[in-house]
Amino acid sequence: MTDAEWARVRPLLPVPGWLRGRGGQPEVYCHRAMLDAVRYLVDNGIKWRAMPADFPPWDRVYAFFRRWRDHGLVKEFHDRLRNRLRRREGRDERPTAGVIDSQSVKADAVVGADSRGFDGGKLINGRKRHVVVDTLGLLLAVTVTAAGIGDRPAARVLLRQVADTHHQLALVWADGGYTGKLIEYCLTGLGLVLAIVQRRDKLRGFVVLPKRWIVERFFAHLMRSRRLARDFERSTTSAEAVIYWSMTMLMTRRLAR
Repeated sequence: MTDAEWARVRPLLPVPGWLRGRGGQPEVYCHRAMLDAVRYLVDNGIKWRAMPADFPPWDRVYAFFRRWRDHGLVKEFHDRLRNRLRRREGRDERPTAGVIDSQSVKADAVVGADSRGFDGGKLINGRKRHVVVDTLGLLLAVTVTAAGIGDRPAARVLLRQVADTHHQLALVWADGGYTGKLIEYCLTGLGLVLAIVQRRDKLRGFVVLPKRWIVERFFAHLMRSRRLARDFERSTTSAEAVIYWSMTMLMTRRLAR
């Protein structure tokens, strides 16, 4: 992290409990060193035990990663960065429209059979990342499932989560894989309009489709983080946390420009 990035990040970090008089011991390593270590792991795709000696010991960094994952601190940090970036772009912090899609990725050998599956459409044995992004391509919510889980069943859970968190969201664009009863469920159960952006049969080759390119660009950003080139995490919660960490790197760089 550059000094310019740290200046933007530091006021948005969650305050430790011991600083708020809630007990506990002061942390041994500063947050900047821990953030740099986690960012290095996500960006370069190394193993935890291969953490360079310039950073704190790998087990301390993993304990930091696990604590932020289990207590929802990484999501809280991510959401604060997203709100700050939306304000800088002249947008309201509360998005009113989004785009939903999924991405199937191969899973490493450490991924157990209970959280992996086979995507018959993409011919991928691994996991699937279901995401909702805003019109700037910033992440609103993510859930990771086995690759065999269909888009529509996962979208029911994900859109319910998004609707409960982002009350101003009224419109979500999707591709043809989200048709059927899901459209009626979103309208009657969640108060969301699910707009399907279809590809015309007459079109040939690569064509940029309205709104859908936003979420495709989001997946392209994720694949630039080597830890996300395939799924290396034992649990789906860790896989979701790594996605949040990857997006925090993208947003801090944009804020520091």
